[in-house]
Amino acid sequence: MSGLTSHWAKRIADSPKPAYLTIPDLIEEALADGRLQARDRLPGLRDLAEALALNYTTVARAYGEARKRGLIDAKAGSGTYVRGRAPAVPLRAGTSAEMTMNMPPEPPALATRLRESSAALLAGTEPYTLLRYQDFGGTPADRAAVTGWLRRLVPAAASETLLICPGIHSALVALLSQLARGGQTLCVEPLAYPGIKAIAAQLGVQLQALPADEDGMIGSAFENFCKAHKPAALYCNPTIQNPSTRTMPQSRREILADIALRYNVPIIEDDAYGMLPRRTPDTFAALAPELTYYMTGLSKCFGAGLRTAFVHAPSARQSQRLAGTLRATTVMASPFTNLLATAWIQDGTADEMLAAVRQENAARQAIATRVLAGRPYAADPEGFHLWLHLGAGNAWRPSELALHLRSRGIGAVSSAAFSTDGNPPDAIRLCLGGPGDRDEIEESLQIVADTLDDPHHLHSAML
Repeated sequence: MSGLTSHWAKRIADSPKPAYLTIPDLIEEALADGRLQARDRLPGLRDLAEALALNYTTVARAYGEARKRGLIDAKAGSGTYVRGRAPAVPLRAGTSAEMTMNMPPEPPALATRLRESSAALLAGTEPYTLLRYQDFGGTPADRAAVTGWLRRLVPAAASETLLICPGIHSALVALLSQLARGGQTLCVEPLAYPGIKAIAAQLGVQLQALPADEDGMIGSAFENFCKAHKPAALYCNPTIQNPSTRTMPQSRREILADIALRYNVPIIEDDAYGMLPRRTPDTFAALAPELTYYMTGLSKCFGAGLRTAFVHAPSARQSQRLAGTLRATTVMASPFTNLLATAWIQDGTADEMLAAVRQENAARQAIATRVLAGRPYAADPEGFHLWLHLGAGNAWRPSELALHLRSRGIGAVSSAAFSTDGNPPDAIRLCLGGPGDRDEIEESLQIVADTLDDPHHLHSAML
């Protein structure tokens, strides 16, 4: 716990919220990113007070708040333990609605196509070639196929600057360990992908949350920080941002790219959702190709299990350097998934799947528009998650609402998991994708709406 408490001490010092409210947020955040697990023992009140340089009463009040939110349990004589997620109660016919993990929907119309093409590929391939070590970063044929597919978003895409990797998350680990040494700073928005928070904490990289508005990170804030400090890089998720669903407009991208160019700050463009919209503004890789590491993949188009990501580096030399770091951390991408990805890009299955996912996303977002009418939430019509604001005067706190929904078989993620500035808004993220059908999505959203309208369960016992 020593590493975690030192991280908490800094976050508490930087947070505008009282420490007794910040500590429960940090416990929830650590649960979300895996640094705490259910049944982990927490420090005693006096030990934590000493580690965080707080008084005993403040920590006692914080633990009391965490208990109210259902995050921890205290057992007389044995200490305080992380409670973790409540077990899900079946919602319908023995199933529950997993709206926690951001997964694309699974269009049933393409299931047969995927099954048949997978079988044909494996039948026509010498099996032992798939069980051997492969060329790192993809074979020349793999890279050529992906390069052509990427040029719609990265005009300068070239095989010599492209790497095929086992997922965006592992590529981010390698890239951040290369660009930012321990103690250096990564500029991010106040809300960001929880994975980047976990990676930065693991590597000892400091996250600097810069102010943002409805268009994204504010240019003047980024420039002022560049003048006063030398950030290791700028990290952004500009298209259908996770969790806010916002797509950064062209004008804001141009401003941030210009500042990065003037101060020579590398850009990490996490474009996991970039292929979903039919039209998007120019990527940072198009606006500042000499500085941008562009990342996208297939897990948000096909499914999370297809851990195939594509990283386009600013130059062949930088691609080779990143390849060395990736080789040390991941060895290689799976030959099976590379085979599928390349074939599906070449035979048009990837584009058909994208079109089907977009169509299903639009249908599910239309359901959300109807069920959540009048409630403040943000969504992209071609995306598969939404960002639900609880609204002024709502009795629920995000963590309490998320925990209560889990007890009813509905997964949701509270804003604390995404907050990088210690001041999360009153909001939760709900995923509309995954294996459920439209009826399940509608029923689940109706339960969410009814819960917001009737918070009588707020202080009832959680399962």
